[in-house]
Amino acid sequence: MVATWVLLALLAWPVPATAATVRDSLLNVCMDAKHHKTAPGPEGQLYGQCTPWKDNACCTANTSVQAHQDQSYLYNFNWDHCGIMPEKCKRHFIQDTCLYECSPNLGPWIKPADSSWRKERILHVPLCLEDCEQWWEDCQNAVTCKVNWHKGWNWTTGINQCPRGTSCQKFRYVFRTPADLCERVWSHSYRYTSYRRGSGRCIQMWFSASQENPNVAVARYYAQANTAAVATAPPGSPLSGLLALLPPALLALL
Repeated sequence: MVATWVLLALLAWPVPATAATVRDSLLNVCMDAKHHKTAPGPEGQLYGQCTPWKDNACCTANTSVQAHQDQSYLYNFNWDHCGIMPEKCKRHFIQDTCLYECSPNLGPWIKPADSSWRKERILHVPLCLEDCEQWWEDCQNAVTCKVNWHKGWNWTTGINQCPRGTSCQKFRYVFRTPADLCERVWSHSYRYTSYRRGSGRCIQMWFSASQENPNVAVARYYAQANTAAVATAPPGSPLSGLLALLPPALLALL
């Protein structure tokens, strides 16, 4: 019954208002995941690499501290599963964790997740070229035993270990290109792009705490692009367009 009223209400709105509503639902939001706040807000004490998000964050101060630990309680994930990860490489994974946990600007890429520990995930977030290239450059001599770090580990000790039959190799042999690393390490959470920082078309994995968050404008651009189809949908086909653009929270009611 709730689903019926949701659809009737949406279809009763003028198309431009509907597009604006769907667009705004993708902006300044936190995903429904293990450690995220329900809504973004200021966190003046964020730690280390997570500091840039202190003015408006989806993470707590405690989460930001744990993001810097080699074996934090966040996910019991061990960066050093094939030996000590070089600090210049680990820095990128910490920034990646801070972006995931703290950013309120990932709404256009939030999707439902089929997982016991989170209801939503990010998918195909367009990372800036420099971020992917530098991540691979600084990690090419680090060592790992797996391509996809989201699944397939041996968790018998409670901490991720290399599964039986795998061997530790340098990143440059496991991830042949920067695109391989960015796109495959976290199940296509990120997408490699040719867009550069400052283009307004790519998400920066990290930025200086002294500058305004550049990802706000990027999220707005993609939210607008994602909802443009609503405003241009031909007469007689509003339902299919709306269903494709509804946020996960509304889709769950259908």
